[in-house]
Amino acid sequence: MEGQYVTIHGLNITHSPLGAPAMSIDKLFPALLECFGIILCGYVAGLSDIISVGQVKGLGSFVSCFALPALLFKNMVQLQFEHVVWSFLWSILIAKVCVFLLVCVLTLLVANPESKYSKAGLFAIFATQSNDFALGYPIVDALYRTSHPEYMQYIYLVAPVSLMLLNPVGFALCEIQRWRHTNDRNYSKLHVIFTVILQVLKNPIVFMVIVGILSHFLFGGRVPVLLGEFVDGLANSFGGAALFYLGLNMVGQMGKLTRSTGVSLILLITAKLLVMPLLCKDMVELLDAGNSSSVNHSSLSDYAFLYGVFPTAPSVAIYAVQYNMELEVVTSGMAISTFLSAPIMYVSAWLLTIPWMEATSLVTELQDVSFNISIVSLIALGWTLAVMLLSKKFRRLPHMFATNLFLAQLLACVSMMLWKIFLKQGNVFGQILTFTLLYGSLYSTYMWTGLLAFALTLLGRNENLKVKPIFFIIFGWGVPFLIVGGLLMVGQRMSDNLDAAFFYGKGQIVCTLVVLGCSIMLGGLSLMGLSRGAQEEQNYQALDQNSMTGTSEDVRQPQTENQHSSELEQTYSSLNTGNCIFLEASSSSRVQEERQIARHVLLCLLLVVSMLANLSSCLWWLFSADPGRLYLELQFFCAVANYGQGFISFAIFGLDEHLIILPFKKRLAALCGFGEDESLESAAVPEEIRLTCTQFVRYHKDQCVQDIVLHWLLCVGVAKDRKVWPCFQDTAAEEQCLTPCDPSVWLPTPCGIASNVSPLCNVIRAQARTK
Repeated sequence: MEGQYVTIHGLNITHSPLGAPAMSIDKLFPALLECFGIILCGYVAGLSDIISVGQVKGLGSFVSCFALPALLFKNMVQLQFEHVVWSFLWSILIAKVCVFLLVCVLTLLVANPESKYSKAGLFAIFATQSNDFALGYPIVDALYRTSHPEYMQYIYLVAPVSLMLLNPVGFALCEIQRWRHTNDRNYSKLHVIFTVILQVLKNPIVFMVIVGILSHFLFGGRVPVLLGEFVDGLANSFGGAALFYLGLNMVGQMGKLTRSTGVSLILLITAKLLVMPLLCKDMVELLDAGNSSSVNHSSLSDYAFLYGVFPTAPSVAIYAVQYNMELEVVTSGMAISTFLSAPIMYVSAWLLTIPWMEATSLVTELQDVSFNISIVSLIALGWTLAVMLLSKKFRRLPHMFATNLFLAQLLACVSMMLWKIFLKQGNVFGQILTFTLLYGSLYSTYMWTGLLAFALTLLGRNENLKVKPIFFIIFGWGVPFLIVGGLLMVGQRMSDNLDAAFFYGKGQIVCTLVVLGCSIMLGGLSLMGLSRGAQEEQNYQALDQNSMTGTSEDVRQPQTENQHSSELEQTYSSLNTGNCIFLEASSSSRVQEERQIARHVLLCLLLVVSMLANLSSCLWWLFSADPGRLYLELQFFCAVANYGQGFISFAIFGLDEHLIILPFKKRLAALCGFGEDESLESAAVPEEIRLTCTQFVRYHKDQCVQDIVLHWLLCVGVAKDRKVWPCFQDTAAEEQCLTPCDPSVWLPTPCGIASNVSPLCNVIRAQARTK
């Protein structure tokens, strides 16, 4: 086929379409909206306490123990083995094994020796186990139902193989870590092997796949009529329920993210969403080269890439809870990878269909992608800004600067939507005005990313920012619009260009390059300085902790009864000194938590990565006469990186239950005239903790108080056994010997037994008297 040319950014780029695309790309965006819309509904339901913790567990049990096994049984019975390309399955399996071993080995080499085995096992499972059924199947169904319906059955073959071959290795590493912590001699190798085998067989996916394959040969590839309606009813209930349950599991996961887990989280998400799809595609290219036709071969490799982008399954978080290991990284990573997978899948599908497109439709498709991404990002940014405004976080640092960044992202999305409208109308003045707002806000997003990282570094060195915030605002908003104003006065407008990225020709590319280079340099250097400061702070906290440990040991030195009265003041002073140190440490950690430094660092890191793609695009255009088809694919990625920034902001700052629900309830109560209620204060406490506290106060508090007092009476020798407690209780109540010094703790007052009270109890009573 003769080469064709498409004009992008003033260059004639060679492009030869291969024919009709194998996937229905028009159905991808509605499918993504359907899946993530249901996930968002589940998240909102969990965030607003419409569904309680017990109901969430019930829904999870139904999905995993009834709906999913029925779906697996039905599809395994109806599986058509004669249409399976086995080289594809081998390619996916080899790619997963490579990623599993890579993550496992690197973790064992780098991680702390005290927890390296559990990290290696769980991180490797995290990077290889995909959410195939709840999220992957609807996407594959939308893309390949009309062209390759047989592709959907590969999901039911790949997932069980991964669970039976790779997960047992991860479970074994976690069991080894548990054995090293327990130091139990009865914890033998046979116990580890038995536990791992039991863990695999208990998985309903593995169990039902085995039963389904046996039933396939037993029933001849058809579900019996008597079981058909029953199995269909359970299987059809899986899709919506599983996505809704996934949204419920997202609630509160971002709150577990800390600065120390940020690097591990970024590397894991990179391995899952970038390394895995590339390896899957490359393995299919190698192993399936001679088994399929060229068209089917390209289609299979594209399908392998999309399969690799599927996010991590929620079951990995269940494994982390069972072993009580690496909860912060796994749960936060599961939430972030799920939301990041949507734009990555959307971009990947468009990039994979570029070789099949006609040259004349590429520019139009690029505009459509930018417009669609802007719509979704606009909704996400509206939510995120509502979180910032209702919680009043925008008044504090560094949330003030992050709010300016979100506002710039919002303006960029609105301007992109207006650009397409004025472009269809042919309104030149509207195009120029929209371009000014579009690229002023877009440059502002670049500037604010670097300024936010710089502000984090300054706050890390000094809690009070020495530079006035007004200077950041001037640089963040004033400089970008000054650059755009200079471009409008000096640059030459390209009248026949439809792309806003080349509206003012080469001068616009140079301006974009300068802004990106300065922002990346500022952000990168600031994050490096922040990382060094964090390491120094950890070393200082370690020394401080040692000093606190020494103080507490001094308090616990044994003393005789003759020293009680003389050393009481010294003991009380030592306790106050230790309390001051602990208060300072807790105050520092509380400040760090309120500022959410880890989230800001993660936001800056991801945005700097997206800016690197834009920087490479500008350099590619400047130094290449014919960039080629890869440049076209890079333009699609840059469009999503520019107008999809709000999705990253939403994933990091929009998923916090304490920033929107509680302020909303308070404002609603104030508007309705109910005033401030104590129940609203308890709403900030997690449901499980609140229920546990309520149960303790109602049913166990009195017995706990009796046990504490009786244990003290037995220790000091006042009572010889527990039988005297009823008599002592009645006598103490009549003579009023029990007085409260705390709402939940009762101590004996000096009615004849004060000489036997230990110095620490005397100090506590002295503190109670001062209150």
